[in-house]
Amino acid sequence: MIHHPIIKVALPVPLPQLFDYLQAEDGSLTPVGSRVLVPFGQRERVGMVMGHATESALPANRLLRIIRPLDQSEPLLDPALLKLLEWCWKYYKHAPGEVVLGALPPALRKAQGKLPPPPVHYSLTLAGRERLEQAAGRQKTQYLMLEALQAGTSGAEALSGIGSQWRKTLARIMEQGWVEQSPATMDPPVFLPGPQLLDAQEKAVDQISRDLHHFHCHLLDGITGSGKTEVYIKLMEQLLARGRQVLVLVPEIGLTPQLLRRFRQRLGLEPAVIHSGLSSGQRLEAWAAARAGRAQLIVGTRSALFTPLPKAGLIILDEEHDASFKQQDGFRYSARDIAIKRAADLNIPVVLGSATPSLESLNNAFAGKYAWHRLRERANSASLPRWRVLDMCQQNTFHGLSDTALEAMSEALARKEQVMVFLNRRGYAPVLMCRQCGWYGSCDRCDARLTWHRSAGLLWCHHCGSRKRVPRLCPDCRADGLTGAGEGTQQLEEALEQQFPGIPVLRFDRDRTRGKGVLATQLDEVLKGQPCLLVGTQMLAKGHHFPAVTLVVIVNVDQALFSSDYRALERMGQMLQQVAGRAGRMDKPGTVILQTLHPEHPALELLLTRGYEAYARWLLEERQLAGLPPSGYQALLRADAHERSDVEKFLSEAIDLFPPGDASAHGPLPAIMERMGGRSRMYLIVASPSRSSLHSQIDQWLLSLRKLPSARKTRWSIDIDPQEL
Repeated sequence: MIHHPIIKVALPVPLPQLFDYLQAEDGSLTPVGSRVLVPFGQRERVGMVMGHATESALPANRLLRIIRPLDQSEPLLDPALLKLLEWCWKYYKHAPGEVVLGALPPALRKAQGKLPPPPVHYSLTLAGRERLEQAAGRQKTQYLMLEALQAGTSGAEALSGIGSQWRKTLARIMEQGWVEQSPATMDPPVFLPGPQLLDAQEKAVDQISRDLHHFHCHLLDGITGSGKTEVYIKLMEQLLARGRQVLVLVPEIGLTPQLLRRFRQRLGLEPAVIHSGLSSGQRLEAWAAARAGRAQLIVGTRSALFTPLPKAGLIILDEEHDASFKQQDGFRYSARDIAIKRAADLNIPVVLGSATPSLESLNNAFAGKYAWHRLRERANSASLPRWRVLDMCQQNTFHGLSDTALEAMSEALARKEQVMVFLNRRGYAPVLMCRQCGWYGSCDRCDARLTWHRSAGLLWCHHCGSRKRVPRLCPDCRADGLTGAGEGTQQLEEALEQQFPGIPVLRFDRDRTRGKGVLATQLDEVLKGQPCLLVGTQMLAKGHHFPAVTLVVIVNVDQALFSSDYRALERMGQMLQQVAGRAGRMDKPGTVILQTLHPEHPALELLLTRGYEAYARWLLEERQLAGLPPSGYQALLRADAHERSDVEKFLSEAIDLFPPGDASAHGPLPAIMERMGGRSRMYLIVASPSRSSLHSQIDQWLLSLRKLPSARKTRWSIDIDPQEL
């Protein structure tokens, strides 16, 4: 044992430990929460200091020194956030360094990355005002910048449009003593009045407001169009007025444009935005502003959860039921569950909002663990949409759309209204097949058929991303008989343009909205209120407010009725209710047409006749009888390899090593899509009536698993509280 100061460092490597280093040559003890550059193998890596110790299990001659600290002024992460990250890696059984470094903006994961300087305010000096009384002369750009400052411009962002070398111009006029800088001050928010709250909204605001000084979890269960966002805004006003910070998490980037516009209009401030669609510099600026307390309102997707919040006042999860809040690879965490944990640690309230709450959240509400606020009428007194269920066994179709649906669409467009057509399948057709011999395009690396993207001339696997050019002739029989089977959003778009000439057709799916600004442009087009057709995937189902949409056509959801995934019915119910909620949100009544081959299915009947809450209670009873979450607890040991035999061997040996206790392991079982990306995927399922038993037995199990020789031939991981099989 040695007795020099030891620095415990988290490094972004897939190993379940912290690493011991000696302090830097200058003898300085790097503070906890600071980044350091350290030698690791043949490379240098950026790590995070997680603690100090006086002893190491390694001998002194094997310990290396930190090369240098990277954060000179103060630690980057505060103790509360470090404590949360430690809880995360222990709960989700993931490598500490990948959790900790993954919580930083990408720019700060590099040695050259550093926090941007705080914003400054530029103003004219007396000498600068005297200069403006003289003629511009030859230095016209300098003069223009002085004029801009005299007119009230004060920030670097506004000055950046003046001349191609505005930084040099600014430096010169500051050298002349015409301009001085000072730290920028935060403008106070300016609240604009909103609509009159309904009684249920007012009651929810009042009840949540009583908990603004301590932790409590609130479920805001409001039907689509019931004004959940208005409740959020009323709570934000109270906290922002006190100088506190509010974090709002949304499941998809696509939800941010409408929310941001509304927050700007009502709160009079510019929210800090954090999501993967931004540049590295933009994400760093927003993260730094939140860390410094300058950004009072932070809006982002899942990863924004780990943003430092020195003045935290409230966390909101909008669309809390959405599966996007669970990371499905790498560090497999649930943003909803960690948000609740973080709010508890910070002793602040958390609000989970949804029109179709997850069964986990509803179960906690039924049990009284969460405060349950129910909004059961639309905020603008609009009526809920009327359902029409069409038996597709009795319908003629045009590219998957029934005659009845097409007629209803034609009538709505004639009334100058908007129509949404929902199909959760992008591409032109799910399959390209040969009419002569029955050949169909399949992925060489996955148990999946290739989706035909006709405009790009590609067959595309939506699972592993592999692509092929579309063959001119059938690869098997050489016949000129290739055709699409089934419908995708691209085909629907083309068919609707043919059926309704002169009516704009706007497609919303990942292919169309990949380009920068495309989604916002199309949303703006819809909000103009002119007659149009919206065609899209589940991107359209989440939280959007389309006032002029009166008709929604749901093309096909039948596959969910017979899925082997026990969560499929829950997700189908949520999706149907969410999509239907886009119709009739203003003064004109809405209609939802559901096309199905199984109109008598009991799940559909219950959902459409008695509503989502009754449907969710039925699903909860089914789960309870089977001991499935949320009535029990689960984890998966996932494994994949190029050879199926390697996966089977590892999992068979792993199940034999499972320690005794309340939790039990079952399998091996093939994943719903067994082969993906050229690798065979299987899993063991661990189930327990007790969360603590599940975790303690898995912790023991992991020690044994890491010693198995067969573990080296597979890629494996533990998935706690899994959402997909």
